[in-house]
Amino acid sequence: MALLPVDEALERVLDGVKPLEPECVPLREASGRVLASPIYANRTQPPFDASAMDGFAVRADDTRKPQNNLRVVAEAAAGTRFEGTLKHGESVRIFTGAPVPKGADAVLIQENTEQTGQATIRATCPVEVGRNIRLAGLDFREGDTLLEPGRKLDPAALALAASGGHPSLCVHRKPLLAVLATGNELVPPGDEIGENQIIASNTFGIAAIAEQEGAEVLDLGIIPDDAALISAALQQASGQGADVLVTLGGASVGKHDLVRSALADAGMQLSFWKVAMRPGKPLISGRLGNQRVLGLPGNPVSSLVCAELFLRPLLARLSGAIFRPDIRRARLATAMSANDERQDYVRAVAVQGPEGLLATPFAHQDSSHLTAYAAANCLLIREPHAPAAAAGDRCRILMLRD
Repeated sequence: MALLPVDEALERVLDGVKPLEPECVPLREASGRVLASPIYANRTQPPFDASAMDGFAVRADDTRKPQNNLRVVAEAAAGTRFEGTLKHGESVRIFTGAPVPKGADAVLIQENTEQTGQATIRATCPVEVGRNIRLAGLDFREGDTLLEPGRKLDPAALALAASGGHPSLCVHRKPLLAVLATGNELVPPGDEIGENQIIASNTFGIAAIAEQEGAEVLDLGIIPDDAALISAALQQASGQGADVLVTLGGASVGKHDLVRSALADAGMQLSFWKVAMRPGKPLISGRLGNQRVLGLPGNPVSSLVCAELFLRPLLARLSGAIFRPDIRRARLATAMSANDERQDYVRAVAVQGPEGLLATPFAHQDSSHLTAYAAANCLLIREPHAPAAAAGDRCRILMLRD
């Protein structure tokens, strides 16, 4: 099978993928979820003309007479109101959030008053009509659309939904991602390790990416290079309703790379196998029934780069979110040689310079070097057959973190 361009591979990964079915969750559990239906205001906010400051509800005309003493006839704190009607020469001691009494057309802040008697005050500075009053419906009115479908529920959105009177929200179901690592050479961190073995790290990075995109993770553990055991793990993922299956390793052409054949035996419809990219050429994409399958390479950096490019957008779409990769323009800090037929994702550090972002690639780009990947804050994108570039030339970078 010929190497597939990266953009076409992503199109195939996302082909036919739709947001998962909606479910209703309590507001307290909706953080980070994606709205499946619009949110309308169940009430008006504020529901009445409210004081925006601590002070005195007054008639503005009364404050324009320097020697005019105003009689304090009542007090209104938040949650209470003065039920009468304010008359000329009167004021009501009022606190932030309390309803403005009838007859009042301004709130005189307490800093602009002086007490002239036991129950009288005087304005030291006149106040304009409407000053320090939040009119009813200033924020929103009953029936207004507060949030549209597709909105990821951040703190501001949750607060707005609560203010609109919603104790629960209709959101898309979280994707369930099953992750399966394969290889006789792998052992979990903390376990006794043989002289010919290595510690399995990919699962942790892939699970973290999935959780950042709002997915739940089913860790199927480390499976030896055994066709029967791999098949049993695939059945477990399907049996537990995983929406996405990610396999780690075993996707290449070696004698012990058994994942692709196990997936085929399970009935996977293969979309593609190899992608014209570096790192990460041996990438499997397909479907097992309704389950999406991504077979990622075993090399740690290859696995993580492929997850950034393909798994993130897949999970975002299943979650109902709009995925926008953080691709920015930068300049090269060093010269780079011409590229071959594969799209290259070069680990680099981008810093803000006087003329914009300056990207410095790491000298070592081996797909097993996690130290460079952990130190990188971006991937410098080199197009297939890109010519040699000089320091200062423009380039594109995919930001991993700021």
